Amino acid sequence: MFSSATGPVTGTNDKGFTLIELMVVIVILSILAVYMAPRLVGRDDQARQLRAKVDIEALETALKLYRLDTGRYPTTQQGMEALVEQPEGVSNWREGGYLEKKRLLKDPWGNEYVYLSPGTHGDFDIISYGADGQPGGEGVDADIKSWELE
Repeated sequence: MFSSATGPVTGTNDKGFTLIELMVVIVILSILAVYMAPRLVGRDDQARQLRAKVDIEALETALKLYRLDTGRYPTTQQGMEALVEQPEGVSNWREGGYLEKKRLLKDPWGNEYVYLSPGTHGDFDIISYGADGQPGGEGVDADIKSWELE
């Protein structure tokens, strides 16, 4: 049997994948998912911890610029709010503030950074309480402290 435009007609369809080929692909993708998923899941927590460290370093830089302009660090009562709004009685405050986006940063878990000045470990301390938002903890709940950054 011949068709004038397409050549011989055999009655089989050679297009597409067989069920076995599809099963092989599914098995390969499943194996990759089993090995890759745990690695990718752990990266989210590591990324948040790294972002908290970078934020703390940025806040330290902003506080040092504040000190250069005003002659002192903001008090604990003034808090880091002094980086975005001029505190009462402070002169030589930089117009526009000291943070790029003109708003206070929150840690990657949505909590406020803790600021103490004078600090117990230096002129000031900045702390993120980690994923649980509570002092102490281990792993993703561990505190990230300005005086422990490398």
